[in-house]
Amino acid sequence: MNKRKRKGGIEGPGQSNSNLWFTSPDRPDQLGPNTAEGAVWLSENVPAGQASEPFLFTGWDQRSAWLANEGTQEVEFVFEADVKGNNQWMEVHRAKLVGKSEANIVFSSSQKGEWVRVKTDKATKATLHFSYTDTSRFKSKQDRLFAGLAGATADTYQGGLLYGLGNNRRALGVLAGNISNGKFEESGYYELDGAMNLVRKEDDSTATFIREKFAIPSNVVTVESSSVLVVDDKGRRWRLPLGNPALTGLTNQAAMRICREVATERDLLNLHGTFYELPAENADGFAKVRPVATHNLPIHDYASYRGLLIMTGIENGKSNNSRIIRSEDGVASVWAGTIDDLWEFGKPVGEGGPWKDSQVKAGTPSDPYLIGFYDKKSLKLSHNSSQAVTFKIQVEPIGHGPWMNYKEVTVKSGETFEFAFPEGFQSRWIRFATDRDCKATAWLSYK
Repeated sequence: MNKRKRKGGIEGPGQSNSNLWFTSPDRPDQLGPNTAEGAVWLSENVPAGQASEPFLFTGWDQRSAWLANEGTQEVEFVFEADVKGNNQWMEVHRAKLVGKSEANIVFSSSQKGEWVRVKTDKATKATLHFSYTDTSRFKSKQDRLFAGLAGATADTYQGGLLYGLGNNRRALGVLAGNISNGKFEESGYYELDGAMNLVRKEDDSTATFIREKFAIPSNVVTVESSSVLVVDDKGRRWRLPLGNPALTGLTNQAAMRICREVATERDLLNLHGTFYELPAENADGFAKVRPVATHNLPIHDYASYRGLLIMTGIENGKSNNSRIIRSEDGVASVWAGTIDDLWEFGKPVGEGGPWKDSQVKAGTPSDPYLIGFYDKKSLKLSHNSSQAVTFKIQVEPIGHGPWMNYKEVTVKSGETFEFAFPEGFQSRWIRFATDRDCKATAWLSYK
């Protein structure tokens, strides 16, 4: 049921691979930033003086809201907080917006409140979306538990196509091989059993099935000099950041799995060095994609097995990492861990944008470019016109909501505008438009 072109014609596992995970009580608090979001109004008609439903306000260090007055009159929006959770409300913020305008409201971390609500002085049409995050859980360095995975510039390393076998065989099929300069050459068929033994098997029919049904599809994304372009199954265009340049050739050679379901109805997207959580198409797919961690490694394939996450793309030679499992003959190898171990790779980073010396037309917005869930974000704008160019910066915080104006910036000829987004800034997508035809660059860095 969870099909999409990015996965090609890949089959699902032969049978369920669900399992329980036993861990310490504080472990979930260490797995990536705690983010949350939601809207109380989404392009909805709002009566004058009637408070919105309460929205949770406590539990996050960074809290902000995107507010759009989609009506034609000036409207005052009054934010109220229930400080103690006893239905006693106090005013915490006021915002006056003229018709057809937007505002980004950042709340102080010292602002108390269990719940927040908003009301207006006039009837209007409005969108109000809250974004919360806690960046204290970001990891900046790659954890040693991934030692032994091949590096992005490795000439040769061990790969393998993976398939959770069915018919109660209780094993993971591994069509092993060597990857040299982006080309995969098979070296044999192996199975990983429940005791984590990787054993060679003579099973031509299963090897053929994996070869035919689990081949990595080609040309499912386009790596450009500016960013990675994805056109989803609905024909929508999305752009995502670039990672290590060495991964461009491997992507174009189909030497890395791009997308696979590893948790029910959620795909794991592996794109130019970053893992993303990707909802199913019926849950709006790429519009709601979320970066998990950046690895910048040539991971060949990955799959779930007995509740574990198994990955291939292992450097040649022995490794002291117990997560690396090798066959006795040394020909096949895999990495084994949990899906949530991926947070330990380190926080999502990358760079790129929708334009890089791109010919743009006045008033025509760029493709959406991902900005959501990254930490330290900065922007550079430039152009080749002999006249000043005004860039309109727009954001889309929801994924399926309206675009909102964030800033307008005029850049003189020969100059570059540089901007660091404030710490509390959050939005899923960003795009740009200019007031005149020119060649332009909109370049974002996430560190």
